[in-house]
Amino acid sequence: MKKAIKAAFPVTIPVLLGYLSIGIAFGLLFENAGYNFIWAFFFSLAVYAGAMQFIAVSFFYGGIGLIQIAVMTLVINFRHIFYGLSFLDRFHGMGMKKWYMAFALTDETYSLLCGKQAPADVDERKFFFSVALLNQAYWVMGSVIGSLAGTMITFDTTGMDFAMTALFIVIFIDQWKAYASHIPALIGLGSTIAVLLVIGPDNIVIPSMVLIVIALMLARKQLEEKTTIIREEEDQIP
Repeated sequence: MKKAIKAAFPVTIPVLLGYLSIGIAFGLLFENAGYNFIWAFFFSLAVYAGAMQFIAVSFFYGGIGLIQIAVMTLVINFRHIFYGLSFLDRFHGMGMKKWYMAFALTDETYSLLCGKQAPADVDERKFFFSVALLNQAYWVMGSVIGSLAGTMITFDTTGMDFAMTALFIVIFIDQWKAYASHIPALIGLGSTIAVLLVIGPDNIVIPSMVLIVIALMLARKQLEEKTTIIREEEDQIP
């Protein structure tokens, strides 16, 4: 397991930098809402919902009930169902760890697991588990640091919730550079903009995900052919 963690750490450094800064932003907002670092620790440990945690802070301010928050969390993170489905085969055989993998499959972790491979001398399942575990550790650490800092430093936290959006932009750019075919990224971007123009920003998440999935399914054959051509061209490069 130590070998897997050692191999996973360099891969997760970009997430480390992002999650620490964003986690600190969340911790500051959470502390400002009246919850100390203990709450921040267990909230990030048990919920670990990224953007939803920022949204939850405003829910707590508004006195919204826990059941309503739970339902909203399910709706906003509905896309994770699709993430999990795409990894069913790769998580098979992980035993009890597969339940944690399903829980810890954030956007950033999913991106790393899709784009990175375990070294030849490291078990892939242990490598996956290490990536997921390290990423959550970064998030929890950032949340606690931010909450503790909030007790000692007082300043205006307006706009800090944009940190999560900034990380999404960085990941999108990284994926754009990493993959030769930009069709999936363009489908995702185009579908989201289309839904935004038609129904507005208030109910954009699920319609966008549904449209993206449908578009990817319709374009599956073309994407597979494009990927095959790109791989053949790369193999011919000396």
